[in-house]
Amino acid sequence: MKRRDFCGMSAAAGAVAFLPIERLAAAAGDSSPATDLRAVKLSGQETTIERAAVMDFRASLRGTLLAPRDADYEAARHVWNGMIDKHPALIARCADTADVVRAVTFARERELLLAVRGGGHSFPGLSTCNGGLVIDLSPMRSVVVDAAGRSARAAGGAWGADVDAATQQHALATTLGEISNTGIAGLTLGGGFGWLSRRFGLACDNLISVELVTADGKVRRVSAQDEPELFWAIRGGGGNFGVATSFEYRLHALNPTVLGGHVDFPSAQLKDAIGFYAELVGHAPRELGVDLSLAPNEDGRPGAQIYVVYSGDARSGGKVLEPLQRFGKPIRNTIRPQNYVVVQKWSDTAPIDPTHWFIKGGFVRDYPAGLTDLLADGFGQEGDTGMYFQSANGAVADVAQTATAFPHRDAIANMMLFGVWKDPSRDEPGRKSVHAVWSKLEPFTSGYYVNLHDADASGRDRGTERNYGPNFSRLAAVKKQYDPLNLFRLNANIRPA
Repeated sequence: MKRRDFCGMSAAAGAVAFLPIERLAAAAGDSSPATDLRAVKLSGQETTIERAAVMDFRASLRGTLLAPRDADYEAARHVWNGMIDKHPALIARCADTADVVRAVTFARERELLLAVRGGGHSFPGLSTCNGGLVIDLSPMRSVVVDAAGRSARAAGGAWGADVDAATQQHALATTLGEISNTGIAGLTLGGGFGWLSRRFGLACDNLISVELVTADGKVRRVSAQDEPELFWAIRGGGGNFGVATSFEYRLHALNPTVLGGHVDFPSAQLKDAIGFYAELVGHAPRELGVDLSLAPNEDGRPGAQIYVVYSGDARSGGKVLEPLQRFGKPIRNTIRPQNYVVVQKWSDTAPIDPTHWFIKGGFVRDYPAGLTDLLADGFGQEGDTGMYFQSANGAVADVAQTATAFPHRDAIANMMLFGVWKDPSRDEPGRKSVHAVWSKLEPFTSGYYVNLHDADASGRDRGTERNYGPNFSRLAAVKKQYDPLNLFRLNANIRPA
């Protein structure tokens, strides 16, 4: 499986016990704007939303409220990962911040299970739910650039592609992900790795301010000057604290032409390529983003693909990449000058992908011989699995562990193991296969990226406290202050202190 195929890429913590999907589908079949709606509360109990309440809610919105029998409901309920097949009771497609306030208030007053959808790119499907309310920000995608002030303000439903297109018109950019149709909201709140993170830091490190609707329905400007404790928490604390309706980013000068591509090595050079990558990522200049893919090459045999994006001075790029250009005997080399906006689309798949995706991931601090040996034996490259290492360090490590909620500042890479298949009957055996491989790899990790929160957490806590380390107690206190009901729980959940 090629990187494009698997990188163009659960339940809530707490007391939520979802209804069986068959019962929810039946409930959906009995629902219409002319009847009451059966729904699910935060407690997991069934509840009824009266027809009059639905009609009043719908009338209050500038956007659209969808119930199961509405014409656009079926398309709206689907998210990117084809494995996720959930049926919300209601989907509020918000047109503006006022709509978000109304939706949050509606959910809080009825204690409804609540999901928030930005780009819908959550691997475990945490941007939707069975029987609850989905706040869908997808209509809110505006981007305004202040080129003179080197900042941009993007609405909460914007994709990385929206921000890149607007900022690159002025030869400016900020760190976003490596898949252009990923929503900026979840990406940024969880940290935000991308091709520019080694040079400019994480997406959350480049935040100036955020407009946030908290569980009490208030609209808050959150910045270093306004609500500073909340500003600390949302930079790495994920969607635990509210619905982000806009983001203000710091921009940096970036030439629209970068030097990038990938060099592919055959199975015979697999171990050597892994070692070369580990050395390169540990000593590369900050202008170089370098990732490693372990997946079959075009001949179907296991291989290694080293991806690079050099965003520095064009005259220095050739020299920086010379060691990679001279290494080994690659079977393919695509490195050349490329448009940065095009680079950001390398790994894109369809926004709604029928492919089923399953992931396990964790941070690595180094590449000991034991890990290299496991990787060289071909783990993650049999059938429908693959691996990807997204580089960190550089400017990411410049920020102190406790300066923001994101604690994994000493990681050298985010190691990801993917399972990818088309046939739904592969879901259970596919998960088991990924788990079997991950059980051997996980001892080499320390913590995980909350944007790739355990895809089969099944309502149990996956070590959130351990994952946040010294930042957890402070996060739990902020959660108690701003979301004591734990309304925002479909995430790598931090329970109120």
